Amino acid sequence: MHIVLCDTSYAEPILAILNDAICHSTALYDYQPRTMSDIKTWFSVKAQHHYPIIGLVDDHNTLLGFATYGTFRAFAAYKYTVEHSLYVHKDYRGQGLGKVLLAELVKHATAQNKHCLVAGIDAANTVSIALHQQAGFTYCGTIKQAGYKFAQWLDLDCYQLLLPTPGEPNEE
Repeated sequence: MHIVLCDTSYAEPILAILNDAICHSTALYDYQPRTMSDIKTWFSVKAQHHYPIIGLVDDHNTLLGFATYGTFRAFAAYKYTVEHSLYVHKDYRGQGLGKVLLAELVKHATAQNKHCLVAGIDAANTVSIALHQQAGFTYCGTIKQAGYKFAQWLDLDCYQLLLPTPGEPNEE
């Protein structure tokens, strides 16, 4: 397997992975499956802001999982902070792919002079929490009952990783 930067040719498998997470888990606090139109807009926003979409593919170019980041909050002073997401196809979970994707995401964030990576993780998602802790992320709080899905209130745990970048932050 190897890392690729995903372009729109990966839209269908990304859509399938996201929709599986929406319909069958609390990894994504959303109710309705996304459409191809939604994904096209998503790709456009990622490109506009130079946010990578990192994929992990097998030798047949099958997308096994992907990771990306985006705007944390839309205010200028947050320009060095991004919130990331990472999804592995249901058939390939438990094989260490999340670790590979997260490490690659950190490399890209460092290269883009980001300083803080934020992860919002459902408090019951112990696998994702362990993955982030192993990668050096630290717990920074819980937002109680942040979401409501599958007839229950969901707590959102927040984790962060501080990077040694940028060398010279500015307020421009």
